[in-house]
Amino acid sequence: MRSFHSLPIVAFATALSLTNVGCIKQMLTDGQISATREASGVFDQMGDYELARGAAEAGLVQFEGMHRLGPNNDDALFMLTQAWVGYGFAFAEDDMEAAQDKGNDDMADYHKNRARMAYDRGVFYGLELLSHTDTGFPAAKRNVDGMKAWLKNFSSKDDAGNLFWAAYAWMARVNLEKDDPAMVADLYVGESMMERAVQIDPTYNHWSGLIALAAYHARDGMAEPKDGQKIFEDVLAKTQRKDLMVQLTYAQTYACIMGDRALYEKLLNEILAAGDTDPDQRLENAIAKRKAKRFLGHDRMQACGFDASLKK
Repeated sequence: MRSFHSLPIVAFATALSLTNVGCIKQMLTDGQISATREASGVFDQMGDYELARGAAEAGLVQFEGMHRLGPNNDDALFMLTQAWVGYGFAFAEDDMEAAQDKGNDDMADYHKNRARMAYDRGVFYGLELLSHTDTGFPAAKRNVDGMKAWLKNFSSKDDAGNLFWAAYAWMARVNLEKDDPAMVADLYVGESMMERAVQIDPTYNHWSGLIALAAYHARDGMAEPKDGQKIFEDVLAKTQRKDLMVQLTYAQTYACIMGDRALYEKLLNEILAAGDTDPDQRLENAIAKRKAKRFLGHDRMQACGFDASLKK
């Protein structure tokens, strides 16, 4: 008597006979990529910075390989954009800052180049991902109005995430190269994409789009620092002060630029005193703690115009 449970096997065998090997291979590849993206959230729960660094390096190689197997797969492009941005900020820039604090200019330049490469890769893959929704970016980027018109083509929750990481890559690259007038002149491209991402879903990635926009407005005294401060205070309330990257960015931008030493030290010391505020953001908060300690150092205090010798 034929077993009922053999029917799915027969159906699968029939499907195999009707489908070419290339399609089956693509189906399996797409399934693996989708599962990898779904599982990648556990990375944010790592509190061990060095363990996370090793995992990030291995992940980049894996994601590049997945993209080679599935060049048109949106999940692979998303993971590559996100991973290169995260690697540039969390690890390459961290190495650059450590070298700067040691006065090792050669190593600082070396690590800056690594960070620049990471952001370049993030921009490349992010724009490729966005082109799957609309291919009009090359013409749109000519001016702000063009960007805003083009960005109306993006409206879904997935679009918010795609725009966020592409924008973050663009804005992080400009911040890294802020002494380059040509690079700074195109900052509006990243800001426009980030603004649209926030319009679609302001809660994405723990309100990170609003953090980026607050930093944009508070980037210097000639911008809109008070607008930035208002957004920072709003995000602190929305995140219940659990996302320590809010306090860090608030201190690095607004408090430093405005010469508000009391606020600067208050925010950074709050980070250092915080416990495990959010298990889903352990890695981000571990990075914030590393940077908070660094930015309370003598040279970085003086760079903000504070007399570090008077540090309490």
